[in-house]
Amino acid sequence: MMDILVQAVSKYPLVTAFVVVGLIMWVSTYIGKIFNNRIHASAIAIVIGLILAFVGGKYTGGKHGISDVGLFAGIGLMGGSVFRDFAIVATAFGVKLEELKKAGVPGVVALVVSMILSTAIGAATAYAFGYTNPVDMATIGGGAATFIVGPVTGAALGASSEVIALSVAAGVVKSISVMILTPFLAKMAGLNNPAAAAVYGGLMGTTSGTAAGLAATDPRLVPYGAMTATFYTGFGCLVVPSLGYAAIVALVG
Repeated sequence: MMDILVQAVSKYPLVTAFVVVGLIMWVSTYIGKIFNNRIHASAIAIVIGLILAFVGGKYTGGKHGISDVGLFAGIGLMGGSVFRDFAIVATAFGVKLEELKKAGVPGVVALVVSMILSTAIGAATAYAFGYTNPVDMATIGGGAATFIVGPVTGAALGASSEVIALSVAAGVVKSISVMILTPFLAKMAGLNNPAAAAVYGGLMGTTSGTAAGLAATDPRLVPYGAMTATFYTGFGCLVVPSLGYAAIVALVG
């Protein structure tokens, strides 16, 4: 029985990858319920994925994390550029420019200013810890914006897997922080109407963090905050590898 199962798992690696990711999401959702959904399941799943990647790298001595283990080779294909780009496009699908206009000028200003600040702080932090290469600084700066912008920037500029992993970690820390702190800051920030939620989504950027934080504050505000946060991710994928990188090169050479 076990031999048949191992043979099936090895023969269809991509199917196995989908099953493994499904199980991780199921476990993450269960853990999220334990914390009353204040920590979004997607953030928990990312942390589990990073732990598995670390264990896989240590166990095999390879460079591709858990996908270096034969049974989980399909995760390498699933996490490749084709499926990654498909997921990003799917995330942005259905978002209309007209919807962004509903957030008004404050929403647009919040989105742009927050993107500049997040990238600058991330790049400065990377520089302070010895990552002085403009490619590394732009990648980690993108990760400080969201854990999607970082890998996209790193892939576009040719950053190392180590730097891309750091960018994902930076984005996850930001996402979890937004999830946890939003309910406590809601009253102070005036998060009690759709317009404020839209501006807040543009400021925070992280879709999962904003959605979970607003859900814990007032579920009716989630669509408005998530809308501008989704735009934030797409906007970051466009400007950080291009304008952001050019600005960093101009500053540090």
